[in-house]
Amino acid sequence: MPDTAPVAPYEIYAIKYGDRMGERGTMFVHGDPHDAPIAMDYFIWVIRNDRRTIVIDVGYDRAEGEGRGRSFLRSPVEGLALLDIDAAGIEDVIITHMHYDHAGNLDLFPKARFHIQDEEMSFVTGRAMTHPAMRHSFKLDDVLEMVRLTYGDRVVFHAGDEQIAPGVTVHHLPGHTRGLQAVRVESQRGPVVLASDVAHYYECFELGTPFLTHENLFEMLESNQKLRTLAPDDDHIVPGHDPAVLQRYPAPSPDLAGIVARLDVPPNS
Repeated sequence: MPDTAPVAPYEIYAIKYGDRMGERGTMFVHGDPHDAPIAMDYFIWVIRNDRRTIVIDVGYDRAEGEGRGRSFLRSPVEGLALLDIDAAGIEDVIITHMHYDHAGNLDLFPKARFHIQDEEMSFVTGRAMTHPAMRHSFKLDDVLEMVRLTYGDRVVFHAGDEQIAPGVTVHHLPGHTRGLQAVRVESQRGPVVLASDVAHYYECFELGTPFLTHENLFEMLESNQKLRTLAPDDDHIVPGHDPAVLQRYPAPSPDLAGIVARLDVPPNS
């Protein structure tokens, strides 16, 4: 039977687990290689109310992150524990896409069902992966693990825009990868859209600055525009890698400043 109970607003958190320094010329289309360095943060997200807790993306592990020149600050298990959440008890995880920094710790969630777009699974197991440039941001072991989870009846496939739970919907917004999905969550301040890599930085949707890594540039730019139609305004969109998220939103407690941001409250004025 469908869940018809009134939706209790969700608390929404971004948890930082890693970071790196780069340059605009290596991050954005037409980026000037002479620009100053630009930081990139790596997050997982969690939403919860009095009925359920859902994790969004699971990060990379230490070996993969450090092997790619990224710092590894904490595992998703450690990050969730900062909010008194036990990863072993999580029943639903939304994987926005299969890049190594979003799908690298599937085994740390032994009870979870993993929600993914049909298009993403066909993308990472199909002809596109015969090209090294296309598969560079994926890790084979992560893909194989998702296939194993599929055979273990622990993957829920979605085709386009669908509801995960009351007040939680996924939205297919391709371009960065073919099956990328954003997550829209009902909160005390209205709907908040967790963009993940639909928009790495605020400027991707505010200024139309395209990120360099993409499967289809046109679709990515179109998805940046559609992203804005899912939210009341830009203050209700949270980009996937922008360090400004931790500056714009308060920490749930002083000891978590610079690590966790609470996103279901308005950004700092």
